[in-house]
Amino acid sequence: MKILAALCVCLFLMQPVALSAAPKKDRTYYETRGDIVWEVNTDEKVIALTFDDGPHPKYTAEILDLLKQYEAKATFFVVGNKIKLYPDVLEQTAQAGHEIANHTYSHAYLSRKTNIKKELTTTEELIVEKTGRRSQLFRPPGGFYNERLVSTVKDEGYTMIMWSWQLDTKDWDTPGVRRIVNSVLKNVKNGNIVLFHDYIEGPTQTIEALKVILPELHSRGYKMVTVSELLSYNKAIPAKIH
Repeated sequence: MKILAALCVCLFLMQPVALSAAPKKDRTYYETRGDIVWEVNTDEKVIALTFDDGPHPKYTAEILDLLKQYEAKATFFVVGNKIKLYPDVLEQTAQAGHEIANHTYSHAYLSRKTNIKKELTTTEELIVEKTGRRSQLFRPPGGFYNERLVSTVKDEGYTMIMWSWQLDTKDWDTPGVRRIVNSVLKNVKNGNIVLFHDYIEGPTQTIEALKVILPELHSRGYKMVTVSELLSYNKAIPAKIH
């Protein structure tokens, strides 16, 4: 009986060790594996500007004009149902040398009931049809992700891209031009990914904010590149979690 009791105690004590051996699947887990990118670790003065939810029949074109003025390249995470409405705007964006990336077909918040693969492939077919090129990047609406989504996105050949946490401008909520400007200029660092929106319902404040942000970033010596270009600057050590 003493031997049996001792054995039970040993088994009980071993349980926490076995449970703690499983890696915690948080940002660090996915980032170090290269499954999800929030930013890159670099000493170079490079950043990536990203725009979600477009194309928009008016706002996207105005943003393109500003980007050209300051020799900036950006990545546009496009929604399939908007491509169907405004295919010419998507073509214009690609022709201007900007990167086109997948942001689902219906801007669905991807749950267990969502057909993730269909959301990806339907949008991808439209991107290829209008630009002649397959996109390499994907961003989940709202930044929500789980193991199922990460696995599917990886299997479909995409890199999942988020944004630097301190550089979510929340421009979709029209917080005020000055707040959008400050959220970028007070927080930007080398290797950051900035989140804007070129499509929102109603009036946008993003364009007026960009009229301040872009010349200031340019004067600070930042090179504004696509996300894929930014990834090429990433050093071996994972980016610091902010």
